[in-house]
Amino acid sequence: MWRVWLLFDPRRALVALFVFLFVLALVIHFILLSTDRFNWLDGPHAAQAGVSQMAPLPPKTQ
Repeated sequence: MWRVWLLFDPRRALVALFVFLFVLALVIHFILLSTDRFNWLDGPHAAQAGVSQMAPLPPKTQ
């Protein structure tokens, strides 16, 4: 394994690895935030769609 580090500069390789993992984590989090099920900031929007079909009550007679 030590011969691999003779081919690559360890500092550049580790910085490139950390930058890649950070960008990958950001992409995964933004993909999850764009879904309805896994959006932990806004919550699900499907429950609000069912209320739009309400009809008014008939007038009260006494």
